[in-house]
Amino acid sequence: MEYKMDVQSIIKNLHPLEIKVLLNYTEKDELSSDKLQNELNYKEGHANQAFSWLGGKNLLSVISRTPHTYYEITDLGRDYAKNGTPDERIIAFVKENGAKTLPEIAAGAGLEQKDVGSAFGQLSKDGVLKMNAEKKAEYTGAPIPARITVAKSLFERAAASENGQLDNAALTDEEKKVIGAFAKKRGAADSPFKIIERESVLYRLSEHFKEVVSALKSAGITGEEIGALDSKMLASGDWKKGTFRGYNISIPPARIIPGRTNPYVQFLEHVKDKLCSLGFQEYDGPLVETEFWNGDALFMPQFHAARDIHDVYRIKNPTHAKSIEEPWLTNVANTHKDGGNTGSRGWNYDFDHEFTRRLVLRSQGTVLSAHQLHKAEIPGKYFGIARCFRYDKVDATHLSDFYQTEGIIAGEDVNLRTLLGMLEMFAKEVAGATEVKYVPGYFPFTEPSVEVHIKHPVLGWFELGGAGIFRPEVTKAQGVDVPVLAWGMGIDRMALMALGLNDLRELFSENIEEVRLRKAKF
Repeated sequence: MEYKMDVQSIIKNLHPLEIKVLLNYTEKDELSSDKLQNELNYKEGHANQAFSWLGGKNLLSVISRTPHTYYEITDLGRDYAKNGTPDERIIAFVKENGAKTLPEIAAGAGLEQKDVGSAFGQLSKDGVLKMNAEKKAEYTGAPIPARITVAKSLFERAAASENGQLDNAALTDEEKKVIGAFAKKRGAADSPFKIIERESVLYRLSEHFKEVVSALKSAGITGEEIGALDSKMLASGDWKKGTFRGYNISIPPARIIPGRTNPYVQFLEHVKDKLCSLGFQEYDGPLVETEFWNGDALFMPQFHAARDIHDVYRIKNPTHAKSIEEPWLTNVANTHKDGGNTGSRGWNYDFDHEFTRRLVLRSQGTVLSAHQLHKAEIPGKYFGIARCFRYDKVDATHLSDFYQTEGIIAGEDVNLRTLLGMLEMFAKEVAGATEVKYVPGYFPFTEPSVEVHIKHPVLGWFELGGAGIFRPEVTKAQGVDVPVLAWGMGIDRMALMALGLNDLRELFSENIEEVRLRKAKF
């Protein structure tokens, strides 16, 4: 169907920004925001607005889009460029002053204790610093890691650049890896770089523009018409000499709605940032899992009530995985049957190899920990945020589709006290609870087991999550022979406290206005 334009109606409603583009370019020109800024003295916003309006009138089309990523230095980054990164300042302080405790380093180097703790962990892994018998950090004499010198160069270059930005395309692979550890998309105040993603868009005038240009010239419209009167024009009488631009009074004004990050997404990012700052590495996994990883690898017997069809969502097509990884399948099967080499008596039943291959929707986040065990570094700390699915009755504190944050801490020196400290941190610093209590619990895969409960101002006491020390039947079957702390928290429930809500269902409200205005406590 041939497109027909009402040329006279169009020219009456053209903005001067549009008119100047139409009169200065042809259908052969490739137009961009930069081109209009350089040649027509447009601001970036004016150029983009002109393109948007012309596109809506079918006078312009997009010919290409090229994504670009930039790293823009923040005030914190400029401080790093001037005074050095925490790593640099810590090394310099210890080299000059000898072995010091972490609080002493924080005070002497002018840093936050949390930043010193996080940096020391990596510097210790690099072999630059070590903790001596007096629990003081001392310099080992090892060379400064390349990541520190690369970071120093990046901060100095960004601070010296005109717009404070570094183009990702101009960075080496090593520089990209280093800057990735300092950058956040949302440009939080505690991030030295913020990530800016832009598109370079090229436009071309459509074949219809010639009719409009001809009509503009016939009507004597130049784009210099008066659009607004001011006191000076009235006083001087200049308004009598000009031509006024026509207005379409039937067009409703646009509603301006500032965009912002969904508060629940913001909370999830907050949790990730918190755990990463504590030295945890993030892991992830698929939504569809086998019964093996969802339960068998966690020493849940195949006859356990929680694995019934009324408690787990099974996959219709395909119903089963082709195979399970070895030697983990054999190890776990033997553990269930008679304990294998774990020192346990097992569950004393014949392990069903067809059942273990059955596909289900992930019903618990602990499946991420099960996957990670045989790959984990010792010592090591890991966490994941997992979307889970269960046949739960939906109410103020239960959903059938929910998120859990899971984690493990593996090492010779970890114990129940370590775990309780981690749980208290979650309850108070992440969820924002003021009252916390621990209740003995039971899980097939941990011993001892504990539940952490928090008090909500409206809902009262409710369970935040469970935790414990993985049983040998779980760890030894995957080749791990050190204590492993494991925890799983209902991150949706933590959000209730942090976002000041009284019902989990409010997290997924259809009331956009309510969500837009929602404030977080962190």
